Amino acid sequence: MTDKSLQDQRILLIIGGGIAAYKSLDLIRRLKDQGAVVRAVLTEAGAQFITPLAVGAITGERVFTSLFDLADEQDVGHIRLARDTDLIIVAPATADLLAKMANGLANDLASTVLVATDRPVLVAPAMNPRMWAHAATTRNVGQLKSDGIQFVGPNEGAMAERGESGLGRMAEPLEILAAAEAVLTSGKALAGRHVLVTSGPTHEPIDPVRMIANRSSGRQGHALAAAAARAGAKVTLISGPVSIQDPAGVQIVRVETAREMLDAVEKHLPADIAIFAAAVADWRVADAKDAKIKKGQKGPPELSLVENPDILATIAGRKKERPKLVVGFAAETQDVVENARAKLQRKGCDLIVANDVSPATGIMGGGCNSVHIVSKQGVESWPSLAKEDVAARLVTLFAGMM
Repeated sequence: MTDKSLQDQRILLIIGGGIAAYKSLDLIRRLKDQGAVVRAVLTEAGAQFITPLAVGAITGERVFTSLFDLADEQDVGHIRLARDTDLIIVAPATADLLAKMANGLANDLASTVLVATDRPVLVAPAMNPRMWAHAATTRNVGQLKSDGIQFVGPNEGAMAERGESGLGRMAEPLEILAAAEAVLTSGKALAGRHVLVTSGPTHEPIDPVRMIANRSSGRQGHALAAAAARAGAKVTLISGPVSIQDPAGVQIVRVETAREMLDAVEKHLPADIAIFAAAVADWRVADAKDAKIKKGQKGPPELSLVENPDILATIAGRKKERPKLVVGFAAETQDVVENARAKLQRKGCDLIVANDVSPATGIMGGGCNSVHIVSKQGVESWPSLAKEDVAARLVTLFAGMM
């Protein structure tokens, strides 16, 4: 990390109620060491663990605690706090705070600031593993990620409760510092760029009720579109049939078949970056029927298959309007890296993002992904991460290649 990497950046730290609140004091010190100007909102619950005096002594600023402070609210102080900042960090972000954020509640100073802000927000969750795994928390986290909220952690380890361990520890101050730096320095890395993303499966009709399809939820492609939009790009997302929420701030083009997807891609060129994350069906029925094929005494009908257009190879091989960076995805069940290398050469693209989608991995339709970045220069393997985190790291990588 470079010296003074956050010089003069204004950061508002919201400190929730939890034993991890003590880490916020170290976080403040590290933010200030990097040149940031830090102000803090200490929730009522947070003040049960650390004092306003301790927080104020390290920030060197007044600590804000109440929505109904007469001096502050004469000039709508919560709005000033929400807007007079470059980044809001919530650490620790308790289950209660995440629930308030996900549902737009505003019944104290912290939650009101979070509803009123238009600045980037980074949260560092901290709670008991069972609370983190609870269906309500999972639902709230999913909503917040789709709203563009950035996450760092939680980590796995021992809890404050005796004998308890698991996923729920707040990320360490240095991790939060690195995440804050990434948000602030790369937040607009793709400003002025056009990024085209394909996502989801394609559905190739056999008849009006049957089809050939791939098992793709679209979560990784949609996360990439959202991350590119947060990085300042104009984003066109060409999506096959999915049941997940549309990412905010992107143009959505909905298609069904591989041929429709290729047509949409070509219509929305030129683009600076083209990311082909969709799981396109390799084949379609040569003669799809207009009426339902009825079961007969002779057994299953014979289906004649033909190849679908190769979207990745078609765009990578263009002489005109070829995007500067063409990225393909390789979903493999064996020999992942070897197959990805062969695909890179065969398709003519610049990068392949490869992953193992064997049933045991849980990647297809799941929330995490473990990828290998394959290029002519070599292979870089990443650990298992949330698909949103994979997307953020990929977009940072792509932006650095432009």
